[in-house]
Amino acid sequence: MLKYTVDPPSRRRTFLQLAVAVAVLLPIVLWNFQFSFQRVPHSDKQLFKAAARCASVVRKPGPPPHFHRRTHSDRLEPDTPATLIRHARIWTGMRNGTEIINGDILLENGLITAVGHVDESLIQTHKLLEVIDVHNAWVTPGIVDMHSHMGDDSLPELNGSEDYYSRKAVIAPWARTLDGLNTHDLSYELSIAGGVTTAIILPGSAGAIGGQAFPIKLRKTKERTPTSMLLEPPININTSFPDDPKPRWRHLKQACGENPVNWFGMTRMDVAWAFREAYNKARQLKASQDEFCSKVLRGENDLGEFPEDLQWEMLVDVLRGKVKVHTHCYETVDLDQLIRLSEEFQFSIASVHHASESYLVPELLKQAFGSKPAVALFATQARYKREAYRGSEYAPRILAQHGFDVVMKSDHPVMNSRYLLFEAQQAYYFGLPQNLAIASVTSTPARVLGLSHRIGYIRCDLVVWDSHPLAIGATPVHVFIDGISQLSGVHVTVKPSSHQQAPSVPNFDDEATATVKHDGLPPLEPGKKISGQVLFTNVSAFFSRQGDEVLKISLIEAKQTRIVVLVKNGHVQCVGTKPSCPVSSGDLDMVDLKGGTVSPGLISFGSPLGTTQILAEESTNDGEGPDPFAKKVPSVLGSHGMVRAIDGLQFGGRDALTAYRSGVTTAITAPSHAGFIGGLSVHFSLGAAHPLSPGAIVRDLAGLHVSVSHSVRGPSIGTQIATLRHLLQPGAGIDEGYFAEVTKGHIPLVVEAHSADIIAALIRLKTEVEARIGSIIKMTITGASEAHLLSTELSQAGVGVIVTPIRPFPLAWEDRRILPGPPLSEDTAVSTLLAHNVTVGIGVMETWDARNLRFNMIWTMLEGNGKITHSQATALVSSNIEKLLTGSVAPGNTVDLVALEGGGIFDSASKVVAVISPLQQSVHIL
Repeated sequence: MLKYTVDPPSRRRTFLQLAVAVAVLLPIVLWNFQFSFQRVPHSDKQLFKAAARCASVVRKPGPPPHFHRRTHSDRLEPDTPATLIRHARIWTGMRNGTEIINGDILLENGLITAVGHVDESLIQTHKLLEVIDVHNAWVTPGIVDMHSHMGDDSLPELNGSEDYYSRKAVIAPWARTLDGLNTHDLSYELSIAGGVTTAIILPGSAGAIGGQAFPIKLRKTKERTPTSMLLEPPININTSFPDDPKPRWRHLKQACGENPVNWFGMTRMDVAWAFREAYNKARQLKASQDEFCSKVLRGENDLGEFPEDLQWEMLVDVLRGKVKVHTHCYETVDLDQLIRLSEEFQFSIASVHHASESYLVPELLKQAFGSKPAVALFATQARYKREAYRGSEYAPRILAQHGFDVVMKSDHPVMNSRYLLFEAQQAYYFGLPQNLAIASVTSTPARVLGLSHRIGYIRCDLVVWDSHPLAIGATPVHVFIDGISQLSGVHVTVKPSSHQQAPSVPNFDDEATATVKHDGLPPLEPGKKISGQVLFTNVSAFFSRQGDEVLKISLIEAKQTRIVVLVKNGHVQCVGTKPSCPVSSGDLDMVDLKGGTVSPGLISFGSPLGTTQILAEESTNDGEGPDPFAKKVPSVLGSHGMVRAIDGLQFGGRDALTAYRSGVTTAITAPSHAGFIGGLSVHFSLGAAHPLSPGAIVRDLAGLHVSVSHSVRGPSIGTQIATLRHLLQPGAGIDEGYFAEVTKGHIPLVVEAHSADIIAALIRLKTEVEARIGSIIKMTITGASEAHLLSTELSQAGVGVIVTPIRPFPLAWEDRRILPGPPLSEDTAVSTLLAHNVTVGIGVMETWDARNLRFNMIWTMLEGNGKITHSQATALVSSNIEKLLTGSVAPGNTVDLVALEGGGIFDSASKVVAVISPLQQSVHIL
């Protein structure tokens, strides 16, 4: 790689000597001046002022002297009581995340002042002391989100809520997220309920240099202002330069690649030049300042004003090493450009974000100027645009093996930061070591931000968890920020005792190796397709679908602990002991499940899985169907021109195959649309090679999909309901045939709706239509953010619900009345609806997330506070989805089964190794 230097070595040595001289001599100069400043001549006053300014520019950031001797937090709220937490298992963050202490924690004056053994004399000094016995629960530092737009891209989304980037210039180092921080964002309380206590609010990535970022604490302050939320603001936030012995770190957001290219109509070459031009201007300004300070050091009086420019001062601080630079950068081509930029202008990069190809080029990142950057990643979110196509779930472990600091991030509200810990849990599942997984959302981001003296370790913020932090569904019981309790009326989930230990996880060494070997695109097609006999041995349990139920087959033999499952042509022939399952002559393949299980496959719904391969690339998508409200439907479509998803299906997509390898064997997908009429969905296999292969299409026509929402372009809600009423009348509609099928009860009417008010209008409409036609129509509500408010009415009307997304999020005004779930509420939307006998399913919103359906099933069951059984949880992602979207449930002997090695489908230690497909008449060995 090319190396660039700014100045000849002799000049660099000269400036180094100058910097050392200024740092050493100026404090002496200032000391001599400070006692006689008022009596000195004007010229000497000018020199004194100039010397002070020059001293400030060479000081390096860090905690102030004696910071760790402080007895009171500078964020202390008066009257905050001291709190003693007893009998805790404390993950301190020390010793590279391996130190665990059993003991107590004392919080006083906004700080944690004792950990482990708390001296009784300390306790006795407090007349008012709150004591909390956590009964051996896990305690970690508060979670730190190193990539958030909270407050600047605030929820619910309304006019003016998007304030996180500048539209003015591709280079905007002067823009500051603090100036757009909305203190009324609904996300603060929700994210605290997920254990998030600190977030750095980054500008968006529209511009190459998006602007200045600011770390905040999420708790509400008495001042109720953005400024009062700041954690250690830089001293020059108001362009003042006090005589501070230790400046604080500043933060800058940059972006490479597609975002600035697309937002500002540029090419990568344009972006690279914009970077270089900006940093060259900063370098020139810095040189002017250094020359000014050299005159000060020589004692010259004719100095003039200190050279400065508000537009470029931030970048000058970057060149002086006083700024943590965080860069949105996905692909190798952009990472290479960034590393060359850092070398040319001699500045360090604190972190690269998203960085989907970073794990493929670790040696490149090690060549960055200064030290290698940390890498901030999603766990499984990938393939949503070209830049992310080679993203891998194995990236965190691979980068950690190369010695990189790995940070898991949210990009809130792209992902809900309340569940940032889930990103760490997934990274752990795919091989990131336990200590580094917890550190990836606590101590590591704190260190990278230069704030480890305040956060990320057991300092002043902490979270008490109801289970091990890496166990799926771990929920905060207590959250303390600045020593202040943030949760009240906590509703604790009931977790199995096994969740108090770090979960066992499968071995993915081979998969990680293959990912790097194939440049991020390892083969995902089944490794072997067997149409003959397959004998699964060492099976601990067999589960099958019988109607709506998932039943476990038990053997009569009293002492039998392991069974076999014999499959022929994709059909289960026998479940029992090996002697009781005779194998016919011919070839036989054997698969040892090592104590694993066989269970029904899962069904995905909610994303354009199968019709979209890269969401942001039109050439990879089926596209959107015509919206009759937005424009006239082409007459060539005819009166029966309803769009059908089956006609736009694409097989072999990486999201589909990744989901298939995760136990999601089929999907029901509707045509993509942003308007009122969606079209007709299709039920298809994710493992089929093409649409004409046997078993590829489970049901060519599932349900008729429409949307009634404020997000529909143009018409009012009343207009949308009126249109639907008209379409359900005999002889009416743009497609009488299919709407007539709805009124006859042959296919479900599937309506995307979020607001309880809209859902109520749909229930009234259903009742009205049924009274008129004299028969029952099948209606399913999807999205359903506020459906829990109408649980009784939905049950009485026979309307089913598919909750999407499963983790509640008040993204829009019509989503704001969510039921947040533990710890903020005892019940969830799913548990509430099930308690009222509503048929419920859960869905996903994006194609990459289909692979996580199994995790979502487990999460939903655990959050149900013991009110959701294993069978009910399985139905949420299998038989209920079929019933709600097709109107009926397939016979059990036609349903795909998945074989898991090392455990059951609810066990984190298990791994899908095969799919048994009766419709495809084969077994796929993965």
